[in-house]
Formats: sequence, C-alpha cells, structure tokens
Amino acid sequence: MVSPTGSSASKALSDTRALVTGASGFLGTHLCQRLLVERAEVHAVSRSPRRSRDRDGLHWWQCDFVDPAAVHDLIGRLKPDVVFHFGGMVTAAPDLALVAPTFQTLLASTVNLLTAVTDVGGGRVVLSASLEEPTNDAADGLVPESPYAAAKLAAGTYARMFVKLYDTPVVSLRPFMAYGPGQNPTKIIPYTILSLLHGDAPRLSSGERALDWVYVEDVIDAFLAAASRSGIEGRTLDLGWGTAVRIRDVVDRVSRLVDPSITLRYGALPDRPDVRTRVADADATTAALGWRPTTSLDRGLALTVEWYRQSLETVERNGA
Repeated sequence: MVSPTGSSASKALSDTRALVTGASGFLGTHLCQRLLVERAEVHAVSRSPRRSRDRDGLHWWQCDFVDPAAVHDLIGRLKPDVVFHFGGMVTAAPDLALVAPTFQTLLASTVNLLTAVTDVGGGRVVLSASLEEPTNDAADGLVPESPYAAAKLAAGTYARMFVKLYDTPVVSLRPFMAYGPGQNPTKIIPYTILSLLHGDAPRLSSGERALDWVYVEDVIDAFLAAASRSGIEGRTLDLGWGTAVRIRDVVDRVSRLVDPSITLRYGALPDRPDVRTRVADADATTAALGWRPTTSLDRGLALTVEWYRQSLETVERNGA
C-alpha cells in the first residue's frame, strides 16, 4: 500500500492549484492547512467577503456556488488542477424548511461546479459524500431520511452521470464519523470535552448508537490521495475503520481523559429514532485508493482533548 502522505503524494501536490469550497469548515480548514504544507497553491472559497490573501497563506475568493454564472467565472479564471467540494448546509434534521436550502447549497452547487469544470476543462473534482445517504441494503431502499441526505444522494448520482456522459474526472469520498481538533462545539466529542473542561456534566442520549469513528487527519490523507489517484472516477469510497464503537464508550474514554469524577448524564436527551449501525467498507477503499486510517481511537481522542485543553487555556490566559 502506498501512503498518501508519502513523498509521491507530496510531489504530486507540489505547485498544484487547488480550489477548496467550504474552506472555513471543519474538514475544509484541515485540508487547506495540509495543502499548504504540501506546497500547493490553495484557493479558498467563502460566501462572505475575505481579503484576497490572508496571513494564513490562502487565496480567498467570494463566490456563491448556487449561482451558476459565478461558478463558471471562478473556474474559468482559476482553472484549478483539483477542486475539493465541501461547501453547503450541513444538518440532518428532517425539517421541511431545510428542503430548499439543502437543495440549493448541496445539490445545485455541485451540479453548477461539475458543469463548469466540464465546460471549461480541468483536473480532478473530489466531492464529500455523507454517512447520512441511504444505501441499497436499507430496509426501505434508497429513501432518504432528511433533505440533507436526499441532496447528498442526488449529488452522487449527478457525479456518476458526469463521469459516464462527459468523462468529468470526479470522485466522491464518504467520511464516516469524523472527529478531531477544531470541530463544531455542538458535535458530541467537542461538546463532551468542553463541558468536562468547564466542570459541567454533559447532557447526553443513551449513547447506545454505534458509529465508525475516524480521526480528521486520516480523512484528510484520503482526500489528498484522491486528488491524483487514477482509475477511481465515478467511485464513492468510504472513509472509516470498518468497525463500530458505541457513543457511550467513546464518551467514557473522553471522560477518563478529562475528568472522570464528573457524572455523565446519559439519557438526558432523546435518541435519534430508527438509526441503524453502518460501517465503512474499508477494504474497498484500500484497494481503490491505497488508504487506511492509522490513528487509533484512543490516540485520536487524546490528541483532540489536548487541543481543546490548550485552546481553552489560551482563551482564558488572553482574557477572552
């Protein structure tokens, strides 16, 4: 197996012009920093104005990917060697009010991107698929349980169509339960860490749901590998270990790392209804991409706890 973070990947990405949508999000932020380390020329997209080149070394562009003309103009001006598409609304709630915005920011934006790249010509497009997408082995088949899942499912279908009809070089990667430094504090791991660091008892569901947890830097390794790996166009590849661990077991490990004296409030929140356990097809991803995660759950949790501990200490030291 070839490591995606080895010298071959570094040479492949050096001087590459990369475009990252959703660059200020969890995965986007980590990917941009790694691309800079690999000496790529990194162009980051936001919907709000930013300086054309911030001190972080990124070239920032303001563009709403819901606007097909704006997307076509940006792709035409940059002609990126690779596009990583993370942009869009991220929530798996079933609310009716989310149908239109998820359609626009997730599906329409993806179609606009694929159309522009196909028309202008360019390199690889790497899409971020979702664990929430339904699969054929579900009891009710390919029936999404949220507008978000429906938009992600449809985006993958469009991607495969673009590969078949227009030879657009697009691949989709599906991170399973990604976690790590800098994640939204409402997510289960940072929420638990921050609650415990403040001396508070986190309010949790039963914690019985089992998930395939994967550390963020391992996820980024896979996205970097997908930027240049040949023969994977049209594929959707899972990013995970292929094993599931209960939320309760993960939270218990976090508690032991931070403050085991605080009693965890399991059952204070309701469980999500009708959620089945699903794990990554790790073997298929290794065969196609030459990638497997390397950061164990214990190691990843320790790194994440230490990052939040140091961040909190910095905030308190600065009086923020």
